[in-house]
Amino acid sequence: MSYNKTASITAETINPKVKIFDYEPCGEIARHAERLEQEMEKSPGSRPFPEITYCNLGNPQALGQRPITFFREVLSLCDNPALLRRDETRMLFSPCAINRARKIIESMPGRNSGAYTNSQGIRSLREAVASGIAARDGFPSRPEDIFLTDGASSAINLSMQILIRSQEDGVLCPLPEYPLYSASIILHGGTMVPYNLSEDGDWGLEIFEVKRCLEEARIAGLTVRAMVIINPGNPTGQVLSVTNQEEIVEFCRKEGLVMLADEVYQDNVYVEDRKFHSFKKVARSLGYDENDISIVSFHSVSMGFSGECGRRGGYMEICGFGDDVMGEIRKVASVTLCPNIGGQILTSLAMDPPKLGDGCFENFMAEKEDIRLSLAKRAKTLAGAFSSLEGMTCNRVEGAIYAFPRIHLPAAAIKAAKAEGMSPDLFYACRLLDATGIAVVPGSGFHQVSGRNKATGTWHIRCTILPGEDKIKVMIPRLKEFHESFMNEFRDRS
Repeated sequence: MSYNKTASITAETINPKVKIFDYEPCGEIARHAERLEQEMEKSPGSRPFPEITYCNLGNPQALGQRPITFFREVLSLCDNPALLRRDETRMLFSPCAINRARKIIESMPGRNSGAYTNSQGIRSLREAVASGIAARDGFPSRPEDIFLTDGASSAINLSMQILIRSQEDGVLCPLPEYPLYSASIILHGGTMVPYNLSEDGDWGLEIFEVKRCLEEARIAGLTVRAMVIINPGNPTGQVLSVTNQEEIVEFCRKEGLVMLADEVYQDNVYVEDRKFHSFKKVARSLGYDENDISIVSFHSVSMGFSGECGRRGGYMEICGFGDDVMGEIRKVASVTLCPNIGGQILTSLAMDPPKLGDGCFENFMAEKEDIRLSLAKRAKTLAGAFSSLEGMTCNRVEGAIYAFPRIHLPAAAIKAAKAEGMSPDLFYACRLLDATGIAVVPGSGFHQVSGRNKATGTWHIRCTILPGEDKIKVMIPRLKEFHESFMNEFRDRS
């Protein structure tokens, strides 16, 4: 493609940091899926499948998850306060939604949802979030430490802005990783210090491995400032044991690292022998307070039973930073003026939902539990399906919303991928999409263990568990048929 050579910005003059990172969940597979979808709209029946099944992105409502009624009722009333003065509103909306909306509207600037708010978010909504955290953990939380944000992503980026001073500053991140972290670190001029999760250990975190990576980074001249922990895991689907979390807390405290606790999937736990515990709760249970360890925790309304990705609501709770640092963080947050009010409202509702005795409690709990039980069933079904395939292994999905199966590919398939200039897992994912309409993300997009070394290299795909149970029933036979054909094709050429 030609371009204007006199343009003030070109691919050669753009910020080089932008060209370094990739974000594969919205990368080549997603673009190819969109092209196929457009082709099928223009030429119905042109492909051997009726639709694209988007398993590449954690986007619950796009895949059929219904919004929580209470959340949408309150949001509707807050966006349309005039409805509260109409008689028919009492027939259309539950009394508890009406009461909650009145309370929220009273706290909004100008009593409407179109005004700027405090840069940390509306005080009463932060109080609701702090109360929810305290109820969850059994330890106090202060609204002054809560920043409501446009999803967890903006909170993570803000944290990196605060932490990273130059390329000599490093941040420990798990591999496989959620690529938002590497992208954010690169864009803010820092250095990612990767540590490997243990696939054989159910994707747990081994402290000796993290310590090795930390020591190597320090020898290389880096100042490692923070450690990212994703629990429940993305893309790996594990839920850390309390013992493992205690080891991590002790390690970060001893090494003087800020803990960046990505806990956006805390409502997505599917197995009886695993429970979610926040890192703040674990640290406080060990007797450590704000003077002992610094923790920044992230949560979002995009996942869990909310599934409100497009509303961009979330929060970060900051513990263990001095008042002078908190003032600087507030200053940075004020650059964007404020988070969107719809996201603020939903975040407060997720952390302070209806209580027993409220008129809509039973319906709320029924909707929430229905979503959780269905996700648990889908997690087990998909993990089992992947594990049943030749040359494929898949750890159980304990939490979050993804399966991350490993593919042991034939040598001929790896050779064919190289001939097409692709990583083997991208090659597999492209063939899967073309044959079945199932869009998954290659594991190399999450910086899995490198495949350059045959002894240590691994290849994976990440597949969301979000398609409805009926769609998964249709999807699995197509997946199995494709995989058998793929393995047979390249086995014959080996």
